Amino acid sequence: MEHYIFKQLDFVRGNTIRLLENIDDDTSEIIPARFNNHIKWNAGHIYLVQERFAFYFIGKEMILPKEFQALFSPGTKPAEWSLPIPSMSDLTSLLKEQVERIERELPLHLSEKLSQPYTTSTGLTLSSVEELLSFCLYHEGMHFATIKALKQAVTQI
Repeated sequence: MEHYIFKQLDFVRGNTIRLLENIDDDTSEIIPARFNNHIKWNAGHIYLVQERFAFYFIGKEMILPKEFQALFSPGTKPAEWSLPIPSMSDLTSLLKEQVERIERELPLHLSEKLSQPYTTSTGLTLSSVEELLSFCLYHEGMHFATIKALKQAVTQI
């Protein structure tokens, strides 16, 4: 029987993918006033964090292009980028494949405890794969809202 977390991850990611549809590279790289990052950064950041939370903390192989840490880690800014930047098409493909891979590889790991609990920047301590994935729903929801606001702002420019 499918675990609820996979249905929720798929639901949230489907909404994110639909929001990103038809956003070209130029539009995705506009940083409107009052924003620190752009649509592309938020999409890459969602991918990076979920990849780490799903695979890194339990020692599973991550699919993480080498430049993603420098581009999309917390605290990074597009204004400081000097590396090759992935296309929106590439990011969207990675985002689609990621949830499918999580559903395929993690069903038997959900209750697995982390060797050392992880505390998020907001102060929540996570101790299992299921807790990490649950937090990803919140995290992606926050960035979904930011992408939505950015999309609205850039289409009014």
